Amino acid sequence: MSRFPWVIAVLLAFILHASPAWPAELKEPPYLQSLIASGALPPVAERLPQDAMVVDMTSEGKMPGRHGGALKILLGKQKDTRMITVYSYARLIGYTPDFELKPDILKKIDVEEGRIFTFHLRRGHRWSDGHPFTAEDFRYYWEDVVGNKQLRPGGPPKQMRVGKEIAKFEVIDEVTVRYSWSKPNPRFLPWLAGSSPPAIYRPAHYLKQFHDKYGDAAEIRKRVESEGRRNWADVHFSRDRPYRADNPDRPMLEPWVNVTAPPSQRFVFQRNPYYYRIDENGRQLPYLDEVMVTLGSVAMVPARTGSGETNLQARYLRFEHYTFLKQAEQRNNMSVRLWQILKSSHKAIYPNMNTADPVWRKLMHDVRFRRALSLGVNRHEINQVIYYGLANESNNTVFPASPLYRPEYQYNWAKFDIEQANALLDEIGLTKRDEEGTRLLPDGRPAHMIIDLAGESTEESDILELVRESWGQIGLKLFPRPSQREVFRSRVFSGEALMSMWAGFGNGRSTAQMSPYAFTPTQQYQYQWPQWGLYVSTRGKKGQKPELREVNRLIELNKEWLGSVGEEDQTRIWREILQINADQVFTIGTVNATLQPIVVSNDMQNVPEKGFYNWDPGAYFGIYKPDTFWIKQIEKSAAVAADK
Repeated sequence: MSRFPWVIAVLLAFILHASPAWPAELKEPPYLQSLIASGALPPVAERLPQDAMVVDMTSEGKMPGRHGGALKILLGKQKDTRMITVYSYARLIGYTPDFELKPDILKKIDVEEGRIFTFHLRRGHRWSDGHPFTAEDFRYYWEDVVGNKQLRPGGPPKQMRVGKEIAKFEVIDEVTVRYSWSKPNPRFLPWLAGSSPPAIYRPAHYLKQFHDKYGDAAEIRKRVESEGRRNWADVHFSRDRPYRADNPDRPMLEPWVNVTAPPSQRFVFQRNPYYYRIDENGRQLPYLDEVMVTLGSVAMVPARTGSGETNLQARYLRFEHYTFLKQAEQRNNMSVRLWQILKSSHKAIYPNMNTADPVWRKLMHDVRFRRALSLGVNRHEINQVIYYGLANESNNTVFPASPLYRPEYQYNWAKFDIEQANALLDEIGLTKRDEEGTRLLPDGRPAHMIIDLAGESTEESDILELVRESWGQIGLKLFPRPSQREVFRSRVFSGEALMSMWAGFGNGRSTAQMSPYAFTPTQQYQYQWPQWGLYVSTRGKKGQKPELREVNRLIELNKEWLGSVGEEDQTRIWREILQINADQVFTIGTVNATLQPIVVSNDMQNVPEKGFYNWDPGAYFGIYKPDTFWIKQIEKSAAVAADK
């Protein structure tokens, strides 16, 4: 085992985070008492797994709560119901707020040599409809969902492959399953802990009725015709969208279950009576009985938040709304907290290495040009003018809080140095200028830098206005070109875009055990090299083969990480990747560690004063477990009184 130190570390973490002792008494949520009295639900002792997860609130720095009340959230489109799945953050294995991996839905997991993963379920765990959650639900997913060409033409997800090798799946017994490969798969566990749940299990007892292998053929055919579906697979898919949580009939494992069928402007999620977590006082979680989601105009969310229509809100709020929201605090019994955003750069500029214009493409491939662009960005000015000096001036890289951090990653070619930037551009040969002082390209065109952006916030245009002024000092003329997101992406992918502005990489607090894919060519949605990323993701079937030596080295390093086991080796790989990115300036970061307004009702308990607001890892609120949030002041009722 000494060859695999990361395995030891993971297993020790699991042991150290073992559940505390079973409470002496279990307490029913008053919300469910009428169902229990009528016999529609069994008592809580029969609803919980035999080895339910006991959460010690005190040891986690939280206050034990009481049942009752509703979480009220404002969202935009109907598909935003998926945010409740994200926030709920019920995962087979999940991240703690310290970014440690810990079993959650699973009782435990055994890892051998970084390639064999044995999952142990909680005995007696049930879906929200009361049906047992067992190894059959994993088998159904593996054999009848991803193993069925009509449901999943591409087969298993890439995280369940090592190279071309697909996982070997085994059912050990009713509560034990195993996935294994001949080589290590270091991205498997982080994937399972992701914000968008992979759900490698399905409620087989519910979905089989829609599957042509198990269901009644005549009944399925009738559904296809009456619903205007293409085939049985379309019927099955319409019932099985766990991420969106838009089917009230589909059983779930999350703390709250949707009971509203779309379309609707208001969705209600009610407590899952079979949820697997309890607190140290014997109260079944979640504390909150309901989550109420109200849809509406995204542009109106800040105003509606300020008027008190929500008791926990962050989505669609930006730092520019902070002053307005602070003014509304006293009127609406709420507080505005500032959590740190973990993007490696809040906004970054992406030179398009695959731009279609051959003259510009040659310049983009010249590291001196990219370095000059970075040296011409006044990050201190951006920080002071737009973020009141509260952000961290940096390249598009990891934060100081990351164990991978080194100062050179943050500062290489990132200081504001007009003299050096001009010298580099002169060295390239861009010495001629027009009458306005704009440098001329080798073919005589003025160096007009058109930067595409999605135009979804004023931050981008505000930053680019400051960059326009500083780049003017090095003879480059900047022109922002906003458009709708799909048009924006189409321009980048096709090579029509010369440069673009978008958020930086997703996680500035990366650890060596997390995938470095964002810093290497892996997918088309990387705006600095969309065609190279597409080439890698399709194994050369689409896109363009990378031309630069340093880019090909990044691809090699990512492959090395995918085959790695030990933390020491993973750290070495990460450091070389970060060093190459800092030296080659493939992207131009501005500032990071910016702040996200979090509006919280003063009655809402256990929401951290300080926290991280991040998509993955983090799941926004999810990493702080909203099933532990509770309301201090609830309207008096017999149900609440019974819970005291």
